Amino acid sequence: MKKAQPVLIYLHGFLSSPQSVKATQVRQYLASQYPHIRLEVPQLANFPAAALAQARELVKRYQDTYLGFIGSSMGGFLVTHLVNEFGGKGVLVNPAVDPHLLLCDWLGEHQNPYTKEKFVLGPPHVEELQALSLGRPTEPDRFWVLLQEGDETLDYRLAAKRYAGGRLTVEPGGNHAFTGFDRYLPELVTFLFGPQKQATNRAGGEIIAGHHMS
Repeated sequence: MKKAQPVLIYLHGFLSSPQSVKATQVRQYLASQYPHIRLEVPQLANFPAAALAQARELVKRYQDTYLGFIGSSMGGFLVTHLVNEFGGKGVLVNPAVDPHLLLCDWLGEHQNPYTKEKFVLGPPHVEELQALSLGRPTEPDRFWVLLQEGDETLDYRLAAKRYAGGRLTVEPGGNHAFTGFDRYLPELVTFLFGPQKQATNRAGGEIIAGHHMS
């Protein structure tokens, strides 16, 4: 039997961190509205194959709980692997599709703007990522994919095609970071875990959809 406390795992994208805007928005929202949901936002390894191995080890710690996932960009690719392997549901924000094709343009030295860590991407990392390639999900209804047509880094149409059959939200404009992501947080929690009781305010009333219920 699974434990009652749900766990949300957020995986950031390439050259990002747990201090990213979206990760911070998720952290603040859960703290104020759903403090019973445990949030894990690991600082992922700079190399995708190592990041996936790291994420798998994290998931194994919580296999007896209700798991939900959010992944942004490369994190969306990693979340797809985790949902396919361990179950649960995933929300993908402008996810990378066939990222090994993209990584070819990123070979060389990089510095993570958050951690300041320097590292070098080489052809072996492209090969590692290619070995992790995915086709269409066998259970697309486990995914909700948020896309913005103004994504300057990825072609949103590739993700729309790859995750066809799942829940897709495609907005005009926007960017790779997904403008206005926090608008979807209430609905994302419901998608991942079903209806959840929200926190109460100091007066003891339940907060529902932003309104105080006495």
